[in-house]
Amino acid sequence: MTRGASDEIEDLIGLMARLPGLGPRSARRAVLHLIARRGALMAPLATTMAHVAETARECLRCGNITGGDICGICTDPRRASGEICVVEDVADLWAMERGQAFKGRYHVLGGTLSALDAIGPEDLGIPRLLDRIGAEGITEVILALNATVDGQTTAHYIAEALEGRGVSVTSLAQGVPIGGELDYLDDGTIQAALRARKSF
Repeated sequence: MTRGASDEIEDLIGLMARLPGLGPRSARRAVLHLIARRGALMAPLATTMAHVAETARECLRCGNITGGDICGICTDPRRASGEICVVEDVADLWAMERGQAFKGRYHVLGGTLSALDAIGPEDLGIPRLLDRIGAEGITEVILALNATVDGQTTAHYIAEALEGRGVSVTSLAQGVPIGGELDYLDDGTIQAALRARKSF
């Protein structure tokens, strides 16, 4: 509870505090900063957030976040290289794009297999990934999953599901630490790992 703040401001602080990396103190500072710059910052932010809330959706093909049915990566003919990079979530896709080393297409799983959480292949859209292999003429599947137990379990499951389909299955190599997550890696590490990928 922030003493002296109106209920509306208190509600805004509470909502901001739910964001990753923001606790109550950071949320209070952010809200005070926004209020102090309401014309230059808060009003445009509110307008943009409302627009994104209304238009943002998952790409029907790969799972990226986009403003239409199919994202720009999927519709870019230069990306039809025969390579598809499988990632856990959109943050990982964006991390790969920051590295500017991969020129193919993506498939966002939306998580990893987890018996504990009852998350199976259908929950992750793995059947949709398998459908894309033939439909898009995919020749290589790059498994860019986080180096966690669940990530590697998911990678093994996908590799086994792709056996006999005539595609090369590779995974990221050097530079990705065990237990590391793509979204926290620097661009150079992602580039090195992508260039040094190996058979899975």
